[in-house]
Amino acid sequence: MYVTNDQSPTFFQSLIVCATMDPLRLQHAITDAVHQVNKDQAVTQLKTLDQIKAESMAGNRLNSIMLGSFAAVALLLSAIGIYGVISYSVVQRTHEIGIRTALGANSVGVMGLILRSGMLMTIVGLAIGLLGALALTRLIATLLFGVGARDPITMAGVGTILAVVAAFASYVPARRAAKVDPVICLRYE
Repeated sequence: MYVTNDQSPTFFQSLIVCATMDPLRLQHAITDAVHQVNKDQAVTQLKTLDQIKAESMAGNRLNSIMLGSFAAVALLLSAIGIYGVISYSVVQRTHEIGIRTALGANSVGVMGLILRSGMLMTIVGLAIGLLGALALTRLIATLLFGVGARDPITMAGVGTILAVVAAFASYVPARRAAKVDPVICLRYE
């Protein structure tokens, strides 16, 4: 197809060849055919359609990889933060847990108490995060492909993943609190 430069100004020319065999095996034949028409015509950058498509998607792929990496780091940091806050809370409540155990609370009840407090903080954090995500959807809408900026399935999936991570981060301090010896806790007060 020939289009004049006045109709469609471009700074390069392309020749598209449809083949039933491996296009890379046709490089010499294509170059020879072009040189038969004009021996001074340079033939450069012979690429398959898959290579051109991969090159055009490289920027989007890099953005996706970077966003995924930052999301993984954010998930790890949130798990570490939740673990730290709940561990600190357990240490602060060691005397209370010792008194509860001395008065007859079993380890399941103590674990439930710590897990409930951790999950309550998680639910409050998820609600604040959901409101923030909904407020900032316009900023990230251009980076999302195939997913709406306010996709309820994605929001629910992310919330579920964070809740599961918070539950695991809460479990370790809760288990440690369940093993608290009331005599030792009360002796140091």
